[in-house]
Amino acid sequence: MDLFLNAKSVRLRSHHDKYLVADEDEESVTQDRNGSSKAARWTVEFVPGSQTIIRLKSSYNRYLTASNQPFLLGMTGRKVIQTLPRRLDSSVEWEPIREGCEVKLKTRYGNFLRANGGLPPWRNSVTHDIPHRTATQDWVLWDVDIVEIQEKPSANIQHPPPIPHSDSLDFDSPSSISGKSAHFSRQESSDSYVASPPKSEGRTIYFHVADDSGEVDDEAIEGYSFSFKGNRVDELAHKLKEESGLEDVVVCTRSPLNGKLFPLRLQLPPNNADMHVVLVPSASKVARDFVKQGINP
Repeated sequence: MDLFLNAKSVRLRSHHDKYLVADEDEESVTQDRNGSSKAARWTVEFVPGSQTIIRLKSSYNRYLTASNQPFLLGMTGRKVIQTLPRRLDSSVEWEPIREGCEVKLKTRYGNFLRANGGLPPWRNSVTHDIPHRTATQDWVLWDVDIVEIQEKPSANIQHPPPIPHSDSLDFDSPSSISGKSAHFSRQESSDSYVASPPKSEGRTIYFHVADDSGEVDDEAIEGYSFSFKGNRVDELAHKLKEESGLEDVVVCTRSPLNGKLFPLRLQLPPNNADMHVVLVPSASKVARDFVKQGINP
């Protein structure tokens, strides 16, 4: 792809205005707002004999790798990591596909490098996947900042004229930021949740995400919240999936009698009373226990 032909090193910025970063553990790959660190710089290598397939090497001399490890049990996304394989195979090969001024990076098996948003553990994670929801289609789009140009292009490749650094995508320019979706600027406005939304019409929904056994860290803390104006359980479930970035979850509340989780199925409390709910992954042990108990989540 012409955008990478003259590039010696690049930075990749996700749809959430965060950079693809190689973690110092020399294995993990995450997103971070600090694009000035060396961990956000990736060296570009073209696969021999190809002008369209590249490898990206981190500052730790390890390759961006599409692994076969699931990111979360029951979810479709698989981990993207740094590796230094003995033999460079297709897991470290990416095909840039241009879409306007952005690119998608496709694995040799058809998945795309995806910058996840939403709540932990999804927030700031990077996976390879095929986005199926309209709300997450842009999560596979990346802005490319050419940090360093190849000084001596290979003689056997016809390169276009070198692209000056000033012509690369300006991550700080208002024009590059203004094109971002309002949905994601709301969802990823900061690395940590700052405050509850202002109370308006409707009710405030407070929610946490449970682990496989239904446990929630720091449930005593208010957690994440948003204002909800609907009246139906299915509307709330849809809104929670949008806010959390999670797709396959069961919306639960705790019994006031014994504190146990149970699926929210009937109706919302009257008079727009605030609610506290817990999102349980559909593939988790606690969700399977619901089925065993004859409770259809």
